[in-house]
Amino acid sequence: MYTEFSVDLSTPLTYVKGVGPARAAMLETKALLTVEDLLAYVPFRYEDRSNTKTIAQLAPGEMATVVAEVSSARLAGFRRRNLGLFEASFRDSSHAVLRAKWFHGEYLAKTLEPGKRVALFGKVEFDSYTGELAMLHPEFELLTDDDEDAEAALHVGRVVPVYEAISKVNTRALRTIIHRVLSQIAPIQDHLPTSIRDRLKLMDRGTAIRQMHFPPPESDLRLLNAFRSPAQFRLIFEEFFWLECGLLVRRGKAREQLGIAFELNDRVRERIKTMLPFKPTAAQKRVLAEIARDMSAPRPMHRLLQGDVGSGKTIVAAEAAIIAIENGYQVAMLAPTEILAAQHYLYLKPLLSKLGYVVALLTGSFSDREKSKLKKLLSEGLVHVAAGTHALLEKDVEFRNLGLAVIDEQHRFGVMQRLGLAHKGMHPDVLVMTATPIPRTLALTVYGELDVSIIDELPPGRKPIKTRHVTADRAEAVYSFLKKQIDEGRQAYVVYPVIEESETQAMKAAEKMHAHLSREVFPDVSVGLLHGRLPAREKEAAMEDFKRGRIQILVSTTVIEVGVDVPNATVMVIEQAERFGLAQLHQLRGRVGRGADQSHCILMTERMNDAARERIRTLVDTNDGFRIAEMDLKLRGPGEFFGTRQSGLPSLRIANILRDQEILEVARAHAQEFIERPPSPAELHRALEYVHGHWERRYGLVQVG
Repeated sequence: MYTEFSVDLSTPLTYVKGVGPARAAMLETKALLTVEDLLAYVPFRYEDRSNTKTIAQLAPGEMATVVAEVSSARLAGFRRRNLGLFEASFRDSSHAVLRAKWFHGEYLAKTLEPGKRVALFGKVEFDSYTGELAMLHPEFELLTDDDEDAEAALHVGRVVPVYEAISKVNTRALRTIIHRVLSQIAPIQDHLPTSIRDRLKLMDRGTAIRQMHFPPPESDLRLLNAFRSPAQFRLIFEEFFWLECGLLVRRGKAREQLGIAFELNDRVRERIKTMLPFKPTAAQKRVLAEIARDMSAPRPMHRLLQGDVGSGKTIVAAEAAIIAIENGYQVAMLAPTEILAAQHYLYLKPLLSKLGYVVALLTGSFSDREKSKLKKLLSEGLVHVAAGTHALLEKDVEFRNLGLAVIDEQHRFGVMQRLGLAHKGMHPDVLVMTATPIPRTLALTVYGELDVSIIDELPPGRKPIKTRHVTADRAEAVYSFLKKQIDEGRQAYVVYPVIEESETQAMKAAEKMHAHLSREVFPDVSVGLLHGRLPAREKEAAMEDFKRGRIQILVSTTVIEVGVDVPNATVMVIEQAERFGLAQLHQLRGRVGRGADQSHCILMTERMNDAARERIRTLVDTNDGFRIAEMDLKLRGPGEFFGTRQSGLPSLRIANILRDQEILEVARAHAQEFIERPPSPAELHRALEYVHGHWERRYGLVQVG
């Protein structure tokens, strides 16, 4: 028996009328377990079905809603062309006829049977062939006899929310269930601080939830579909506000820990100058100053270093490493793949060895004997810098005195993995690096407890890389351009994609191309080969030969993605470029353009879908890493771009980190002011309790408080 308020936010969906165990299991696949979860399941668009008319009142060209009965239905011909045309005729109380057609509509034959009552919504057209009014592919919903008038009116004659179906729970069923829940639910408590609500003139939470699902008649459809109605703004703001409060509290806690106060003396400065292979840019100097200031403070550094491809992040990390080493500490450099770890090792070893520092590499593919030897050296403090993969996180890897942890491409690691490395020492400083440029506000949210440094200029004298797209049948023209560049004393890369994390296929393609280029196309040119299966020594030798100009064309899989700096290499040919992601293509292109000469990137493609075409067009149009990252975000969506499950980026329900950036900035500013200058201790206490109890479960902010 239902009481006046028969459900609240914590009620499991199984106990909601119209759900039951079978539907509850389907809803659970979208992590909808409670009434609160269901009410956070947002319509993805809204339709104005308020223009309800009889068929006789319809006029061609208008969008309208009609409630009518199916009078006849048939699956028409075109079978040979496989169009599967489904046609139905509808009549209503005005006795006029409306026809509707759906191509590929075979599935409708058992749904739209004669006698069924239906609400149709679509554009009215005049069918010159039959002389009757028609709708092509209208939206429709079946209306059953036992529908109460109130519930039937949910689906027509108003602005209607449209939900993404969940298994067999379609948009109409979701609309009905949510409406029932809202008519039975106890008053919804509003936890947003009153001071914030009053200042921003926000409606209360309960009203906002109701209006988000069932907008009032005077609602502006454009605002609704842009997610900017007052109700949507309130709920998006609230989600961001609590998230930012949690992140700010976590950040504050991180600042309270005692860390290492590294000394910055003349010897440290002198060692850094000796190591530097070139004059640093103003941006590199500014960023190093920010890092050095953090490292000299008596609390752990938590800093994110953002910089576009080729901006020189690794050299800044090497400078930070010298500060730690000269103070008697060790450095760990964690990379997400063996390839990247090997690149960092190859880059840092010659730079730091000349100062007498020992640099080692530790990855999962090392033999047990090699691993145990390296672990012994690390625990005894005989290795100054250890570059490696997840292998560095293994329990039996011990540092004698870890002072600095550098983590590359952080978004590919879990938050707990980062903490795992930091726990190898007594609150070591943490420097996180990424070549995925993202807007500052997003960076502050994705990497909530980190300060952000940005290297926003390339070394002087660099020219923008010219990028061209050619199809594979133009290979001969590409090779003749390559030859011309080599005759002028330049060098080139030819790269193959590693497909689905397996390098075997790419390795074979690279070996085949190496044989083809060295024997048939460029018999008089030195062509080298580099792939992930080569032993470390052979990789080092191939890279060294390329750096010294003994190899003129380097055929490679994506091992050269990061950390290779050969100023004389001016051509990057990327085979099967359609198989690469946008960020990866931008990374690869950044391997050239490192000297004063004009560099070129040639994207060769075989078969492209629309997404690949968009990626290639973006690369040809711009060298700007921020614009490329923005397009990458749009193409892949925030979850995949940031690796949501990996990065610890919260799974937002109503807000969208890409669409709602300006609301995120407003929420961040208000959260910061609220935490730093609360209206009263009691209000701050209530808010923090809410963050602890409610949002920790949702967002996994395990370090809050």
